[in-house]
Amino acid sequence: MAKQRSRKPVRRRDRKGGPSGGRRKPCPYCKDKIEHVDYKDVDGLKRFISEKGKIRSRRITGACRRHQSQIARAVKRARELALLPYVNENAGRESGTGRGGRDRDRDRD
Repeated sequence: MAKQRSRKPVRRRDRKGGPSGGRRKPCPYCKDKIEHVDYKDVDGLKRFISEKGKIRSRRITGACRRHQSQIARAVKRARELALLPYVNENAGRESGTGRGGRDRDRDRD
């Protein structure tokens, strides 16, 4: 005899779920009807940069493809003009020594 399944089939929607519920965040620039991202808006661009200074991905920011590329270009321009830092100077210092216990400034015997 053939083995029969006793489980109820799982729907695709239930499998991929997760805590977010499946809806994407609306693009903050599309929502406010902003056409172009301005590199001089430093406070607005800081929301799209991590604490280490990296540009956050679309999945995290919720920006659409068009505005995410404009954000990346604006962040790079603002960094070039010294409006934004390339890296956060205090990023590695808060969590211990950073480089796995190696200290470059230590004198060698």
